[in-house]
Amino acid sequence: MTKKELGRRGFLKKLGLASAVVSGTSLVSCSSDNKSTQKWSVEGTGGEPTGEMTYRTNPNTGDKVSLLGYGCMRWPMKKNEEGKDIVDQEKVNELVDYAIEHGVNFFDTAPVYLQGQSEAAMGIALKRHPRDKFFIATKMSNPRIPDFKQSVEMYRNSLKNLQVDYIDYYLLHSIGGGKGIETFKERFIDNGLLDFLLKEREAGRIRNLGWSFHGDVATFDYVVNMDVKWDFAMIQLNYVDWKHASRNNHAEYLYNELAKRNIPVNIMEPLLGGRLSKMADHLVARLKQRRPNDSVASWAFRFAGHHPGVLTVLSGMTYKEHLIDNLKTFSPHEPLTDEELAFLEETAQLYKQYPIIDCNDCKYCMPCPYGIDIPGILLHYNKCVNEGNVAKSSQDPNYAKARRAYLVSYDRTVEKLRQADHCTSCGQCNEHCPQRINIPREIERIDKFIEQLKQETL
Repeated sequence: MTKKELGRRGFLKKLGLASAVVSGTSLVSCSSDNKSTQKWSVEGTGGEPTGEMTYRTNPNTGDKVSLLGYGCMRWPMKKNEEGKDIVDQEKVNELVDYAIEHGVNFFDTAPVYLQGQSEAAMGIALKRHPRDKFFIATKMSNPRIPDFKQSVEMYRNSLKNLQVDYIDYYLLHSIGGGKGIETFKERFIDNGLLDFLLKEREAGRIRNLGWSFHGDVATFDYVVNMDVKWDFAMIQLNYVDWKHASRNNHAEYLYNELAKRNIPVNIMEPLLGGRLSKMADHLVARLKQRRPNDSVASWAFRFAGHHPGVLTVLSGMTYKEHLIDNLKTFSPHEPLTDEELAFLEETAQLYKQYPIIDCNDCKYCMPCPYGIDIPGILLHYNKCVNEGNVAKSSQDPNYAKARRAYLVSYDRTVEKLRQADHCTSCGQCNEHCPQRINIPREIERIDKFIEQLKQETL
């Protein structure tokens, strides 16, 4: 056993948390629950939520918005008769009903979520509730179709699919990608689309107009300083990205620039695509030592909601236990102390020491033209890193167990024909990754590692 493993295990043993910190962590097999959704541990949080939801008031409209918002990119799925993955509408209805019953009133979707199924599912689920009981957010998701006519058709289809006469919060989706400012202008300015959407706001069919940001800070600065009244914006914010985001687009800077302009902020990826809920054992133990009865995820959600300019914190809650855990965190929300903020910054620094790939399982890279399960491959690698099952060499004392764990769980998690060795490095996926991961390079690196494990040449 390496000194690192001894240190981790000794720390856990000392705390008496070795068996309770992370369910499913093993040196025999990596977890294999990452094929379509991110799951997090909610141990020690049993029971129904009993407190009152925390709300934030939109200064532009007076909307009383639940601090916990429902992100609709990761709904429960099932197979239809043809074997196609479709939204499990019955489960979606149940989750939406439970959320509204316990104070959640903000639902965020997009035309591209779940390969085009999310909006229609939301329309069915929310139509069963009075219109004044919820706020709906959706997006202009036109990176591939900057054509004005097609973009307007996408907007009108959103109204139709959602079964509403107006959209409460409408976003220009994923600015900052592609060629930065040039791409932004192509998608929204040069084709007259922004002018159209501003007129829709004047007509009342859009109540709040904003944008979501991924990537190029120059584009962020350009958009935030435009001569346009932005009603809100959406950014990625969590305690790691606050000061340690890749490409220097730190959430601290983004949030402060929006706050200076009194632009309300919606938060996406408070868990970094689930990675801040299923971390390496020693980091989980560090958080559990402070608040043994709270989930690891609750720390990240408390941080996201801590900032007063935040209107709502979105979470893609696929499972009811996720919803219940988050309801407890936000009912009511408990602000962080200065000492806890410092503690989370230290945790973020420790987190960044580990070679995790920045995949959030958003699936914007999909479908791959060659059928590669890109998120499945990357997330499986991340899980095995966290579980200590990525050996550096055959000389590692844990090599035999780690080798078997990785190979066995890899075949269970990713279908043979969709594994890394089938990647052609075409690069089509890179254009659409909001995290700016060099996907072909990472897939090639993982494939090489797997081949070394198979041939025992590591």
